Amino acid sequence: MWSTAAPWCAHHRIRLLLPALSALFFVSVLFFFLASPRSSPSFFAVPASREHSPAGSRLIWAQRRVAEWRPCGWWRTAIPAPPTRNGYIRIDCYGGLNQLRRDLCDGIAVARLLNATMVLPRFEVAAYWNESSGFADVFDVDYFIEQTRGYVEVVKDIPEEISLKEPFNVDCRKRKGHFDYVETVLPALLEHRYISLTPAMSQRKDRYPSYAKASYCQGCYNALQLNKKVEAKAIELLDAIPKPFLSLHLRFEPDMVAYSRCEYSGLSSKSMEAIEAARGQDRNVLTGDAAHLWRNRGKCPLTPSETAFILQALGIPTETNIYLAAGDGLMELDGFTSVYKNMYTKSSLLTHEDFERMHGNTKAALDYYVSVNSDAYVATFFGNMDKMVTAMRTVQGLQKTLVLSRRAFANYTAAGLAEDQLAKAMWDAHREDYIMGRGSALPEHCFCELKL
Repeated sequence: MWSTAAPWCAHHRIRLLLPALSALFFVSVLFFFLASPRSSPSFFAVPASREHSPAGSRLIWAQRRVAEWRPCGWWRTAIPAPPTRNGYIRIDCYGGLNQLRRDLCDGIAVARLLNATMVLPRFEVAAYWNESSGFADVFDVDYFIEQTRGYVEVVKDIPEEISLKEPFNVDCRKRKGHFDYVETVLPALLEHRYISLTPAMSQRKDRYPSYAKASYCQGCYNALQLNKKVEAKAIELLDAIPKPFLSLHLRFEPDMVAYSRCEYSGLSSKSMEAIEAARGQDRNVLTGDAAHLWRNRGKCPLTPSETAFILQALGIPTETNIYLAAGDGLMELDGFTSVYKNMYTKSSLLTHEDFERMHGNTKAALDYYVSVNSDAYVATFFGNMDKMVTAMRTVQGLQKTLVLSRRAFANYTAAGLAEDQLAKAMWDAHREDYIMGRGSALPEHCFCELKL
């Protein structure tokens, strides 16, 4: 039985213990913060006053969006194909990984359009990477076949009597304007029973029947998964990057600048020599009114220092962890790293042996995987990789994705804007695109706009 003094004693024991408990709690919290590794500032942090962000504004990702894009629901259910096939078709794809993927996506739709059985695609990469690597070296073959079932029939092997002969080649790469695959390619398929096809780059898929559109969407956005070996290396790379992080696809290589035909001032002599060596005789620099018009249409790649300026204008803290998704040969990189110092690359995070024995397509696949799964993704040029990454991030519901506007930067600098005025103008231009869900050029037959 408790005595009447027991409650009083218990109360005073607690009062005596409180200072000791408080001190212990404070020491524990202090130790936690001191022992914890430094991480990048929150992506929603208010930018420091020294950064090129309009006073009182927040980070671009913190802006409330009024519209977003989502995968349409209609193509998630396959539209059954006729039971008999018109023959076999192999899609021949050329270039780097993301060009190969673009051609393959188009080819899946064409195979369904022609009611053909699709043989595993052929990747022609020797001219691009000076090496050989095939579809199975990057992608999971069994997963691809399973995920396209019901949309288009895909087989690993074809009957011996057909495989003994080379397929009849149909190259549509140089086709201009709209043309009908059924009218132009189906007769060759029916005659030869086995054809190889390189799709046209400019073909409009919005004119395809719904079953071909559905096959395109499913094949491109649900059926292409990295094989287990490449995916394991990609996960290892992703895990090595400090979190949170932004993946930046920065393009300022000599051949790209030479191809743009744009003139730049203030570049190092080493960069100028590299550009001239890549320019050749057919890529003379544009001058006069033609040069101004070309630049104002957004045709000139952003330099690394221009990219750093725009990121600051968008409120991206300079302490942000940035993964540089880029190949070899980037010029003038000091203009970026002098501002954003926490930069990581696959060559800095992987062992030298791992990096050296990788195919070019494998390296590109790692950049793709990390970019799709990054906390935020920014592209300075809207090429094949950027189109695929923005689409796959949309499939996964990752909306912190932005393509920097070369057109806006060129027009505002041509109008004489600089420093704070230019930063304010770039903020306004990108904020408008971001909140309206614009700028990613997603295929409208695969993705639908959602009003928020």
